[in-house]
Amino acid sequence: MNTLLEAIEIRARAKRAKVAMGIREPTPKLLESAWRAQMLGYAQVVLVGNKKEIDEIGTELEVVDTEDPEKTLIELLISRKVDAAIRGTAKASGTLTNLKLALGMRKIYRLALLLTVDGTPFFLAPVGIDEGNSLADKIRMIALGAEHIRRFGVEPVVGVLSGGRMGDIGRDRRVDRTLADGEFISSQVAELGIKVKHHTILIEDAIKESNFIMAPDGISGNLIFRTIAFLGGGDGLGAPVLMDDYVFVDTSRVGGHFTKAIMLASALSHLNKERKKGTH
Repeated sequence: MNTLLEAIEIRARAKRAKVAMGIREPTPKLLESAWRAQMLGYAQVVLVGNKKEIDEIGTELEVVDTEDPEKTLIELLISRKVDAAIRGTAKASGTLTNLKLALGMRKIYRLALLLTVDGTPFFLAPVGIDEGNSLADKIRMIALGAEHIRRFGVEPVVGVLSGGRMGDIGRDRRVDRTLADGEFISSQVAELGIKVKHHTILIEDAIKESNFIMAPDGISGNLIFRTIAFLGGGDGLGAPVLMDDYVFVDTSRVGGHFTKAIMLASALSHLNKERKKGTH
């Protein structure tokens, strides 16, 4: 997995895709992170937001002027005027709603890429508070996530989490339910030919053996993401939406640095084109 970041960086520089980034309430730090991605050769970055506000800070990057970055960002992506897009600081609900409407998607599935404080990369799902609310959703999310992880040349190893240890059965009905769900999900995923283990609540063991952590639900997944990225000294590269024809990387507005998310979006665009040509 430690070679994963190298593979992402190499593919980003090879493609140097045109990546659009949503902008609300621009800051010097935010614009600097986008400029850094372009200077490092990861992408040609296009900022999508209020041009007057962006120009007041100053940037040499291309700017698409709009009062509605949540809509314009998706329009640029769907029309193929850009190769990929990241949410940046555009609003989450508006951007994802526009994406679903544009593609006729009832649900979206996201797979976050995180770094622990010691630099270990791993994938995490679900990370949306309204995602992974059924067993079928979780199993489909794992199947889609595993397929996308393989595109990086990495074999997925899934660690399923639940709400307690097996010895805790009987203490709480909700915990019992999550333990039963963890066992069921693991058995179903194994039948799909994906390496998987139910680690119960022991996330500290799961991270040692797995490169894809499946949280019990979207709320706990979002809390894991935020704890690692904003409290635990780790980092979040972004959460790509799992789809084949377009590349959209969701990001958190907290933090203000988007260089790695742009790198990830550019690399995914390169992988998509390789896959369509049948060379990957």
